[in-house]
Amino acid sequence: MTIAECIVGDETGVIVFTARNEQVDVLKEGATVNLRNAKIDMFRGSMRLAVDKWGRVEPTEDASFRPKEDNNLSLVEYELVNVVDE
Repeated sequence: MTIAECIVGDETGVIVFTARNEQVDVLKEGATVNLRNAKIDMFRGSMRLAVDKWGRVEPTEDASFRPKEDNNLSLVEYELVNVVDE
C-alpha cells in the first residue's frame, strides 16, 4: 500500500488530502483533479480529506481559479468536548 499526503484546494481554501495507491499517481504537483465522494477524516485533531473505495480521483482540464492557500483547513485544530444535558 502506498500512502502520500498532498495539499488540494479550490477558491475557498485548501486541505491535506491523504492519497492511497493509484491515487498517488494521479495527484502530481500542479495537477487538476475532481474528487468524488470524498470524506473528512480526523487525524490528531486536524481534518484530512480522503477518497475511499466508493469515491473517485479523476484528472480533469485545468482549473480557471487559483486555490486560496491562506485558508488551510487542516491547520485548524479541533477538540472533542463532551456535552452534558442538565
